Amino acid sequence: MASANGFPASFYSEPGVLGFLANGISAFLVLLQNFQGARTGISAVGVENILAGVHLILIGGVCQVIAGLLSFRKYDHLSGTAFIGYAALWGSYGATRIFLGANQHNPSTPMNTSTMINITLENLLSNSTPINETFVPKYLSESAIAGLVPYILLSLLLAFCSATVNYIMPFVFGAITLTLVFEAVGLVTGWALVVSGVFELLILLFAIYGSAALLIKGVAQRYVLKGFGNPLFNVLLLGTTNTSSSQSVGQEKKKNTKYAEPMALGFFCDTVSPFIFAFYAFGYFPSVTVSTMWISINSAAQLLSSYYAYLRQDCYHATKFGLHCTFWLVKTWEEYVVSVVIGRSEATTGRQAMVGDWFFLAAALVLCVASLNMDTLELIHNAFFFLLTISTISQIPLDRYYVFFGVACSFFTAISLYGTFTRLINSIAEKSLIPVGPQPVSNERLQSGLGCLKKKSPQEQLQGRGSQLPDALFYLTNGVAALSAIHSNQPQQSFLDMTVPWVLIPGAIIQVYVSRLQFQGGQRFGSVIPSFYVAIWATWTWFRFAGHRLQISIDSAGGFTAGAIMFLVVNAFLMLIAAYGNLVLLTLTTIMEVIVVCFLLSTLDRLPYQLEVAMLSLFAIICLYGTLASLLNCIFSKKLLPLGPALIKNNKKKEAAPTTPCPVASSRGTSGLLQIAKLLENSGVCGIPTDTVYALAASCKNPSAIEKIYNIKDRPAEKPICICISSVEQLVAAKPPFSPLLWEFMRNVYPGGISCIVPKGDWLFKLGVGPAYDRVGTKESIMIRVPDHTVTAHLCDITGPLAITSANPSGEPDSTHHDMVIDRLGHKIQGVLCDGESNEVVASTVVNCLKINEGTITILREGCVPAAKVRQIFERVKNSML
Repeated sequence: MASANGFPASFYSEPGVLGFLANGISAFLVLLQNFQGARTGISAVGVENILAGVHLILIGGVCQVIAGLLSFRKYDHLSGTAFIGYAALWGSYGATRIFLGANQHNPSTPMNTSTMINITLENLLSNSTPINETFVPKYLSESAIAGLVPYILLSLLLAFCSATVNYIMPFVFGAITLTLVFEAVGLVTGWALVVSGVFELLILLFAIYGSAALLIKGVAQRYVLKGFGNPLFNVLLLGTTNTSSSQSVGQEKKKNTKYAEPMALGFFCDTVSPFIFAFYAFGYFPSVTVSTMWISINSAAQLLSSYYAYLRQDCYHATKFGLHCTFWLVKTWEEYVVSVVIGRSEATTGRQAMVGDWFFLAAALVLCVASLNMDTLELIHNAFFFLLTISTISQIPLDRYYVFFGVACSFFTAISLYGTFTRLINSIAEKSLIPVGPQPVSNERLQSGLGCLKKKSPQEQLQGRGSQLPDALFYLTNGVAALSAIHSNQPQQSFLDMTVPWVLIPGAIIQVYVSRLQFQGGQRFGSVIPSFYVAIWATWTWFRFAGHRLQISIDSAGGFTAGAIMFLVVNAFLMLIAAYGNLVLLTLTTIMEVIVVCFLLSTLDRLPYQLEVAMLSLFAIICLYGTLASLLNCIFSKKLLPLGPALIKNNKKKEAAPTTPCPVASSRGTSGLLQIAKLLENSGVCGIPTDTVYALAASCKNPSAIEKIYNIKDRPAEKPICICISSVEQLVAAKPPFSPLLWEFMRNVYPGGISCIVPKGDWLFKLGVGPAYDRVGTKESIMIRVPDHTVTAHLCDITGPLAITSANPSGEPDSTHHDMVIDRLGHKIQGVLCDGESNEVVASTVVNCLKINEGTITILREGCVPAAKVRQIFERVKNSML
């Protein structure tokens, strides 16, 4: 097995090893300092805290993020969510230690043992610790509690969900939960910190055992140590499948097994941030100095959920979680400015002129519309986010603002916590066990409501969702920045200070992320436009809103004047680029040209104020429409809302295709399938796509062609070749003497990325294997594949059973694109059926079913389908047969 880049898949086959070790070592660091503080009565300050924080960020944060990212690539919903969630926790822990260490005195007096004030995070945050009151804000312990409580709830939830997968993770996550509980209790009573240290020791022990079990399993390709492979209880016991629930059919028509579902992680992050804000809004602590770090790190984790939704071709969740991340970052840094820089009294008057939150309100309404064809839970979650954006409208009087905001955050936290649980359990079970509600509006009715049921020509259809995914986020970020940049003719200094995060974060910081997605998605001009707009909004922020802090005056603005002229020239070229795109994008770049003119005039102290307000408002309105149109068009893979035609057509004649070493055919047409089928009928060997990686195929009617496969691949003769059929019904017609349990198991795993090894017999002749009987499988067994791939199924219907094996020289990485097959084996084979990039980067999972009647199966090779998932399916099938 191998990835597309040539790295062996075993490199990331067991990311749980890294995740467990990161949690164990991080807990061990805190454990040592806990017991040291309790034994000596002397707290650590200064450099000791800084070093501890750095270690926690690197080990508990960075290393665990890597484990989480690899888990998502391994289609492990639970581990991906848990590791990235805990990475945010340890990262916040470490960042706070660094902050405290940088602002503490170095006391030399021992502490009273009864107070048990040691150097754990909460202890350092307690008011009894001798810290520098000049630089460290008060109420840090309350800030820590606000951050710890949501992680306690989520960690408990993760511990419960992990019990449906194995019985090692529940103990690790459960110990983390109890550790957080007693760390929080330790803020008011010292004995809890010692108890916390005991649970941190348990985290270390469980993590070491879990890491060892997974490491040995990765090497031996089987479970040697107990703990994995069998859950504490079956996830199906949590409920029954709700057939009326929608599974986002308008958004993901095709099951994606390349990456795990990031929805639970997005809901996870939507639980932490509003919970902290609720504590702040209700006055539990008056300053967000520490909370800003917690929310910022949590928002970074949410951006990862947006990124993995993008990789899954899930436009809706990529946009939703990107918007939520932007919202939390903007609000937390605005409150940081209010509570640390200017104070609430000055912020009251400056806030009245801010209008950027109205774009968030409109964007939340767009999400509500986009989720009408999904489940009820998704719509309710968006409705509460809409309520949350209403509560942040700056024109609300201050005495009601924070109460309304706190109540909205409380409701949003509750629905997000439930959403985390449902998305995680339903993802693990791959069924809607926990109620999420029915689909409010069908796809047809939603499209009809938008007035888009009329038939469209093929040219109007989007060429692919992948290249369109970042568009909605591009319009969102620019819309927020533009509307937030509107100000009065003589703005107050407090307004300027608070507006900095409103323009800088969406317009520059988040748009860097959008630019990365545009580049990766293969847009015609890559990330040129968003990258350039990053520079514009960043420059705008520093000159127009932060200039008074940076002491930039009109007299010293010559560099900004020159930069504005450069912006005008470059944006003129961007208008030309946009003319190749669509009318909305062209209009947007044209208005940006006028906005840049206003910026140029402002550097000369000749700002046409009314013109700038009009252009920024119009820019934001177009961005809002672009967001709605791009999101709906991407979700439904058709142009429901027009973005306008390209003004400049690319009429460049297609260059002659380069000659290939073998005939190639496109999978898009019937003629291509017939061409490859004819080559196979004539004893040829061809490269074909499957639901995993590309394969070499030969017709079972031609044994000599199967022999060619061994020579083409330099494949050892002792390695058998499997057969590929189009459906289970083909097996039924051959009447093999399989047990009811085997039949039911195959019906649950076929079609899909699983290969089953079954007993060989004369039934293979009825299946059509015929003369190839002795050349496929072993003497006693045969491996059968039923790919979940329409092209492959049609090809098998035309040719009959095919003998297949991965299309790569023996021992080399699998082929994940038809170009790889052509380049490496094109001179040896008779043809290639071209289907673009493969659905997976690793081959199928091989399951030995020879002893299935004894109640056991064996995973011989873990591929695109995780072994734990295969065992869950088998246990479910076996229990249903009792």
